[in-house]
Amino acid sequence: MNPLRISARRLLAAVAVLGLGPALAIPSAALAAPLGATGAAGGQPTTQVLAKAQSEECFAGIGQPYPAGPPCATGQAKVNQAYLWGMTRADRTLFFGTGANVNCLTSGRTLENTVPFQNADWVCEYGESQIAQHNPELPVKLGDHRTPRLYTYNMSSNQLTEKTDLVKAASPDDTNRLQGTVGIRAAGNYGGVALLGGPALGESINLFAFDTDTGAYLGSRNFPAYGNIRHFTVAEGALYAGVGVGNNGGNRGHVLRWTGSKTDPFSFVEVAVLPAQAADLTVHDGRIFVTTWPGSTEELGADAAAPTPAPASIASVWMSPKLRAGEPGLTPDDTNAWQQVWNVSSYEPDVVTAHTYGLGGLASYGGYLYWGTMHVPMKATTLHLSLYPPADEAGKTATAQNTQRAISIYRGKGFGSSNQKVEMLYGATELPAYDPEANGGVGAWTKKSTNYTPKFGDAGFGNPYNNYTWKMTVAGGKLYIGTMDWSYLAKELGQQTAAQLGLSPQMGDVLAKAPAVAAAPAGARATAEIPEAVYGGDLYSFSSTRKAATTISDTGVGNYLNYGVRNMVTDGSTIYLGTANPMNLRTDPNDDVPEGGWELIRLRDGR
Repeated sequence: MNPLRISARRLLAAVAVLGLGPALAIPSAALAAPLGATGAAGGQPTTQVLAKAQSEECFAGIGQPYPAGPPCATGQAKVNQAYLWGMTRADRTLFFGTGANVNCLTSGRTLENTVPFQNADWVCEYGESQIAQHNPELPVKLGDHRTPRLYTYNMSSNQLTEKTDLVKAASPDDTNRLQGTVGIRAAGNYGGVALLGGPALGESINLFAFDTDTGAYLGSRNFPAYGNIRHFTVAEGALYAGVGVGNNGGNRGHVLRWTGSKTDPFSFVEVAVLPAQAADLTVHDGRIFVTTWPGSTEELGADAAAPTPAPASIASVWMSPKLRAGEPGLTPDDTNAWQQVWNVSSYEPDVVTAHTYGLGGLASYGGYLYWGTMHVPMKATTLHLSLYPPADEAGKTATAQNTQRAISIYRGKGFGSSNQKVEMLYGATELPAYDPEANGGVGAWTKKSTNYTPKFGDAGFGNPYNNYTWKMTVAGGKLYIGTMDWSYLAKELGQQTAAQLGLSPQMGDVLAKAPAVAAAPAGARATAEIPEAVYGGDLYSFSSTRKAATTISDTGVGNYLNYGVRNMVTDGSTIYLGTANPMNLRTDPNDDVPEGGWELIRLRDGR
């Protein structure tokens, strides 16, 4: 086999975007409704939609000018704000921000799908959008970018307030920073200051600060040293954030400690240097633990037959030094004292697929640290096909089916000691691995042990399309886990990926059904189908460390177009959920399909 190299693709920096009118979000009149939870102790949880993204644009066809409105005299209404992406609670106020058309941005940036596409649910215009046409320096993969929105929600008065115009009115620099932010991916607060921000269109991040006591806007700052930010956490009287460096954070990572105030809200020091970007972070056993996303796949090496087996930048769990009692919290002296305590290569036997894993939500519960994996749909398949191109359709089908992974869930204790113990709660005992030297150099897939036996059940909580462990939180004595389920996207994403890779339309169907086929028993694989009955992101809870998880909802918490529970913020036993819903063309309240756009949902336990 000839050596193959994966070239690094970097985004071009964009210096301007076309600003559109503000999005409106209004409190929903929906009444609290039971979810029909299975086995909920003492009663069923109830939910209420508190706010939802509203249409802010009219769409008349790919590449066409956007008609005036809404209301739309021509074309149809379109809702771009897809994710309630970053959220934090300060006393009785939620601060949160959004991300627009995130599925289009992810497909373009991660999978290199840039061919415009439209169906009844969503459209991705890429380089043909009016945004891209008015800003030729914007990479086509970011053509569906729209300015994110910022909000507060008063939990006592049930009042939603948009803060977007407050930022824009502050100065031209603030306006440009907000317009140049991909989305408000992270939010945290401490010391009377709420910080919200996310990656910029180039290789930096933008942060926006608010006074949590008055709601006043305190300003913004660009941080050119970092390329991504995902989460904040408060630990031992200090606020910390996880960031990545470089394009989309892919070069390395840091943990930052906030040292600011209301008069100086953008002061940070670095307290960790990590070989991969930080994803989520939490406090457990007197330390901060961080999950990471993988670095560039360029590290697979020049020779595809001998990829690096487990570099330090592979998705991992990292542990800080003890949060010092004498000098509370972490300082720059702790920068290089973090320890990797687990990585995905201990479970995933296929080296190439292991490089595509991310790690997501994590939480401390019942004396254990819990965490889970994340899998961008088609990423492992696309990478495998580029490294080991099959000779025929049968080989391509085998690659598609053998590179599918649903989330696996773990917990551990005693980290860094001789008593360290890690258990897999949901996952697989065996997974396919590719050996390029098998069959005289032709290559072959074989099942190999994962070194784990699941304590409670199959990967994905039994759903092969559960691909992101997006967020974990503890409330009312229970551990909650929110996921992304990509089954609703599968048919279209399979066809898009096949077209992007130059494969036949029949391979598009193979890609779409691959997770279902891979998870089905051998005799049932020929008839395996996408599980339509459970479209929508899932929410689960553990009521103790001894019992399996209970399903709170497996259909998008009341809206199957909510393909993920992206965010969770607690208030006692009440949880505020932020959803991911990129169905930007689903805006007709009179049809039999729910509407697209993010939702803010309040969940109350039925106990």
